[in-house]
Amino acid sequence: MFQRERMRKKELFMNSYSAQSEELEGNGRNPSPCKLYRKCGGCQLQNMTYERQLVFKQNKVTGLLGRFCHVEPIIGMKHPYHYRNKVQAAFTRDRNGRIISGVYQSSTHRVVAVTKCQLEDLTADRIIATIRSLMPGFRMQPYEETTGRGFLRHVLVKRGFRSGEIMVVLVGGTPVFPAKKRFVSALLERHPEITTVIFNLNQKHTSLVLGDREEVLYGKGYIEEQLCGCTFRISAKSFYQINPIQTQVLYRKALEMAELTGQETVIDAYCGTGTIGIIAAGKAKQVIGVELNRDAVRDAIANAKQNHCTNIYFHCADAGEFLVQMAEEGKQADVVLMDPPRAGSDRAFLSSIVTLSPKKVVYISCNPETQQRDLLYLTQHGYEVKQIQPVDMFPHTSHVETVVLLSKLKVDHHIEIELKMDELDLTAAESKATYDEIKAYVL
Repeated sequence: MFQRERMRKKELFMNSYSAQSEELEGNGRNPSPCKLYRKCGGCQLQNMTYERQLVFKQNKVTGLLGRFCHVEPIIGMKHPYHYRNKVQAAFTRDRNGRIISGVYQSSTHRVVAVTKCQLEDLTADRIIATIRSLMPGFRMQPYEETTGRGFLRHVLVKRGFRSGEIMVVLVGGTPVFPAKKRFVSALLERHPEITTVIFNLNQKHTSLVLGDREEVLYGKGYIEEQLCGCTFRISAKSFYQINPIQTQVLYRKALEMAELTGQETVIDAYCGTGTIGIIAAGKAKQVIGVELNRDAVRDAIANAKQNHCTNIYFHCADAGEFLVQMAEEGKQADVVLMDPPRAGSDRAFLSSIVTLSPKKVVYISCNPETQQRDLLYLTQHGYEVKQIQPVDMFPHTSHVETVVLLSKLKVDHHIEIELKMDELDLTAAESKATYDEIKAYVL
């Protein structure tokens, strides 16, 4: 039932923006620069000009969140192409037996052959094309999901836009990597800019790209990237925002809302590898990062050491339970930074914020629909939305990122009533007043 409802909502939304795009005239319509626009499904808004896309997303956020506060104008990109620093490609054969690589068609496991993508990093696309061309010479077969035969399932490329470092992850369906040393040498000969190569084994029948086992074939097994003046380690499995240019815009806006003076205790909930928390550490008294994923916490600790942060501490724990425990121990936090997954926060975590009662909550979201639900809860439990800022992290798609500032309502803003005994008769003064009587008197 729940799944059907989700599909129904998705269909309504798809019909909504399709209808809007069909109504576009003149400068509103954009001849799609990608011939795979309709077949791939990755760039839902590419038939709109970029200016029209921003209007569409502004209206979307205003419609969902405008009830809480004025929505600031969306911050778009100057050059909204080839912004993805992470590119992954699935491998298979087409009907003619030729090796192809690309993306899964929307809601299917059919591979759409992609040689060049308008959103993906161009260097990553070239590396994937080279791997595809090298495969026949090494008798390397693409993995077939239906039969379980073959070897290469996916290739994942991550590139640091500022550092220039490049990671290539070869995901195999079997542990036997044919001529792996010669293959890596041939790849590096074509692309000396690659800084590390990793073999990842994924033998499971799953839609997940990466498996649990990996082997470093070349380099240090990770890359580093700079963001807001800090350096971060990125491993094959670690999460890192895919648009580094807009991530910097987003994080700076979030910390601007927090107005840190160097005296605050900041909680970085859902901290992942610690990016925004480490950036905030330079402006706060102390930062406490909370993350349930143990691998991410290890990366976060390494990142803190890399940046010589001595006032940030990481805990591998459920964020909601951790906040409740802090409140029970009489500890306080001035600011909570939260960046939950697309599903948003659960009631347990939101209630833990109310229990801890920080002065400010800065809520980053990649899904304004679930953010709307969470903001409704917080505004019903003592918080007020003060600022809403949309940021276009994913041009040409229907997705939009928002950062919202909430402040704790102050008790001294409430009306104070002085009740004198001579205003009541003796009987009323001696008896217990009911809530309705008090309400009638005050009002």
